[in-house]
Amino acid sequence: MIRQRLTVVAAATALGLAVAGLAGGTAQAATAKPKLPAKSGAAASCSRARLPLPDPTCTPGAYNPAVTQATIGSTICVSGWTATVRPPASYTNALKTQQIAQYGFSDTNPADYEEDHLVPLELGGAPRDPHNLWPEPRYGSQPAQSKDQVENKLKTAVCGGRVSLAAARGAIASDWTTALSRLGL
Repeated sequence: MIRQRLTVVAAATALGLAVAGLAGGTAQAATAKPKLPAKSGAAASCSRARLPLPDPTCTPGAYNPAVTQATIGSTICVSGWTATVRPPASYTNALKTQQIAQYGFSDTNPADYEEDHLVPLELGGAPRDPHNLWPEPRYGSQPAQSKDQVENKLKTAVCGGRVSLAAARGAIASDWTTALSRLGL
């Protein structure tokens, strides 16, 4: 009886950990990931040289393992699905403050940045992985709202079967400003 109970508890624990891993989007992008830069108090460790793009050594992107080409019909192509995986503001606001310092922005007002997913949730980006999130400036030559439009067009193309999930992810992760033209959209 005790052995059966321990087996059930062990199985439930394993299942819970597996689900937590999927819900947390812990799978990483195919690129090798560096260690997360030092926490606040250190000099800027991420470059702003590629703005409006993030520093690829700090923000290489990461994928949600629950989203694959085979699962898009039950994940990203379902209206409202991203709301089920979006991390809470309490998580992203704390990360945003840390990353503003890591990028060495002189403007440290968190309201001037959107904590953005490099590989968007709409394309199965990892929701909570710091390597997929960065403080995107809301103002400048390419404001955050411009990237949002690209994300929506890519999701529509993927869900409409015009572009593969892998191609859309690759294009937006390498340069969201040219992703649509690279894919002929």
